[in-house]
Amino acid sequence: MTDPIAQPVGTDATLTLPGPAGRIEAVFEAAEAPAQPILAIVCHPLPTEGGTMHNKVVTMAARALRESGVSTLRFNFRGVGASEGAFDDGDGELDDLRAVAAWARERFPDHALWLAGFSFGAWVSLRAAEELGAAALISIAPPVGRSWDFQDIVLPTMPWLVIQGDADEIVDAGAVRDWVTGLPNPPVLVEMPDTSHFFHRKLMDLRGALKNGIRGWLPAPPAA
Repeated sequence: MTDPIAQPVGTDATLTLPGPAGRIEAVFEAAEAPAQPILAIVCHPLPTEGGTMHNKVVTMAARALRESGVSTLRFNFRGVGASEGAFDDGDGELDDLRAVAAWARERFPDHALWLAGFSFGAWVSLRAAEELGAAALISIAPPVGRSWDFQDIVLPTMPWLVIQGDADEIVDAGAVRDWVTGLPNPPVLVEMPDTSHFFHRKLMDLRGALKNGIRGWLPAPPAA
């Protein structure tokens, strides 16, 4: 297994992690200074629709986190890229996330674990958040009203940010809004105007929304 710390800081460190279906391909990227003791795992969109850890929304979310001092770990679900196995409609992918989180906790025991996900990845990370004891959760365009069940999820109790484009052609923005506002302890919802599912021409706005949304979760800077 490749050790990410052995790689040059600030550059991609391609990893091969052990997973329940075989090897998992991942990329660790160190936070930009001032680095916080936080590691965020970022989950990608639907594999059967071409989703990978290199998706532009995923990489922009990871960039925003690193610029905020949070190290990131992106990975390919089973059957994507060099990750072994085959698509399992969310159940196997949840197991993949569990395995990646276990590796991260062993490798970075002094870091808080954050979870983030885009679309299908938002659903997978949401399902895992309480079980894995995540310290924070970021859900980008969660696929409410599509094929996946949002009713029986153990709801997060940690700080939670939802970002949704109001011109999403794949996920019903109104359904996301109704779901969020109907929760007993709703997350912070940021609705981005004139924004499609893949944030075309809005990626920099997504970066700003995410950085602003998590600012209050970060440790206060030391007094001058």
